Amino acid sequence: MDERILLVDGDAQLRQILSEQLLRQEDFREVVEAASGAEAVEKGKAGPFHAILIDAVLPDMGGGEAAGRLREAGIHVPVILLATQDNESAAIAAVSAGANDYVIRPFRLSVLLARIRAHLRQHERDVGSALSIAHYRFQPNAKTLTDGERKIRLTEKEVAILVHLLKAGDAVVSRDRLLHEVWGYGDEISTHTLETHIYRLRRKLEENPSDARILITEPGGYRLRA
Repeated sequence: MDERILLVDGDAQLRQILSEQLLRQEDFREVVEAASGAEAVEKGKAGPFHAILIDAVLPDMGGGEAAGRLREAGIHVPVILLATQDNESAAIAAVSAGANDYVIRPFRLSVLLARIRAHLRQHERDVGSALSIAHYRFQPNAKTLTDGERKIRLTEKEVAILVHLLKAGDAVVSRDRLLHEVWGYGDEISTHTLETHIYRLRRKLEENPSDARILITEPGGYRLRA
């Protein structure tokens, strides 16, 4: 795996220690830190991330409220609360508010990693099932978009682009991020490959490709109005 994690904790020292521990694992290529719930929502929207870790008690709000706000912002990646025995009840409530799970501190890193990996696998399976994009039924495994009786075939790269945009919710996914995630290109690569695929996708998705209403170009990248 090559995952990007958002770590939200008001304690800078604990945040730094956990961030360093996660980055030592080959699963994770980047850990982005946030010190508050508001900052978590802001950075979550800028994403995309593969998973989010949130302390149960933040300086400006509870971790459950932060999880709820992330869901309201259209961010649907796994969210795991980091709690203590003293605030376990808040972590349990947070699961109802939108978090996927919680882990009690102090924890072994191996336990946290197992939880993260399990939720990432489940999220991948969920993404692999039928999803909605506007009025289309999107089936990544079948590489199809269905609109009533009309079935649109997609290429593997077109599926990958749509999956990564869906994972980001309403957040903008940068051109460089898509090139890296879908093709494995580094930031230094200059290519029109992505633009060509976006053009072809719009011809399949949009009623009027020159006036896109579903696959939107934004400053710095693209997003889906799903």
